[in-house]
Amino acid sequence: MAAHTSQSVAKAADDEGPDAPAVRGRSRMTDKRGGARRALATHWYAWAMIAPVVLVLGVIIGWPLVRGVYLSLTDANERNVARTIGANHIEATYKFVGLDNYADVLADPVFLQRLVWTITWTVLCVSITFALGLALATMLNRQFRGRAAYRMALILPWAVPGFVSVFAWRFLFNRDSGILNKLLDGGGISAIPWLDDPTWAKVSVIAVNVWLGVPFMMVALLGGLQSIPGELYEAAEMDGAAPWQRFRHITLPGLRAVSMTVILLSTIWTFNMFPVIFLLTRGGPGDSTEILVTQAFREAFVSSPRDFAGSATWGVLILALLMIFALVYRRSLRKQGEVW
Repeated sequence: MAAHTSQSVAKAADDEGPDAPAVRGRSRMTDKRGGARRALATHWYAWAMIAPVVLVLGVIIGWPLVRGVYLSLTDANERNVARTIGANHIEATYKFVGLDNYADVLADPVFLQRLVWTITWTVLCVSITFALGLALATMLNRQFRGRAAYRMALILPWAVPGFVSVFAWRFLFNRDSGILNKLLDGGGISAIPWLDDPTWAKVSVIAVNVWLGVPFMMVALLGGLQSIPGELYEAAEMDGAAPWQRFRHITLPGLRAVSMTVILLSTIWTFNMFPVIFLLTRGGPGDSTEILVTQAFREAFVSSPRDFAGSATWGVLILALLMIFALVYRRSLRKQGEVW
């Protein structure tokens, strides 16, 4: 019986002929196309709803991205781009230079300086913001009188427009008339050059960015805390677990998914936090607080002649660094068993 079956299978394979693999391949492609058509026919309403969003994102994000990558491969600046002066239209004369801009930027010691400070600024801001947000979320997760008022007060910095907050802090940091130095002077302490000394300027921008970022971190972590079942804490307390043990073995594991997400978002936002640096110190004193994104802005709008190709190169490098970070971060999460 087994021999008969094997002979039948062999005969069927021979009957297919030499074109059988191609036929099977075309059949699979037809099945895929048919599946795509069925999915489109079934979910046409969903596709119709997201189509405008995809179109808008393509115009707002896709086109500038493609244009920026293209400019980074040219020598475009304000002297050779297309422009109109009065009734005269001057055609563009910039040319394609390949990867020369990337080689120049990466070989420039300024890039390494900006990169080191940007990474330092990002790590410090995200670490402090996460620690303060977690501490405040833990406190606000308890029942006490006036909890709603405290929550509203702590969310306030998030509700105020960023540029308004930065200008308010700039006034507070003023060396001669700032409130902070007035308070220090009342205590017999000499005025601190908050924005005039490189070290203090770095401390100032970190403090302002942390003040702006804590509300988001606190709200996200508070939501994560409220999703942890209270029965786990009750069982651990009955087993004699100390507060620190409950925090370590219940709270932190319960917040892992939320923490990974907010840390990623906060890192990306902080890495590109242009308003705090530019509005508070304008990259100064000197260039001590310049980060990568403010350097890109300086290349395009401050330097003379304005270097559009150089600015685009800085922008593409920033995007590449963030993409590498996101990929490494995602891979590390997968190794820890997190699905993201």
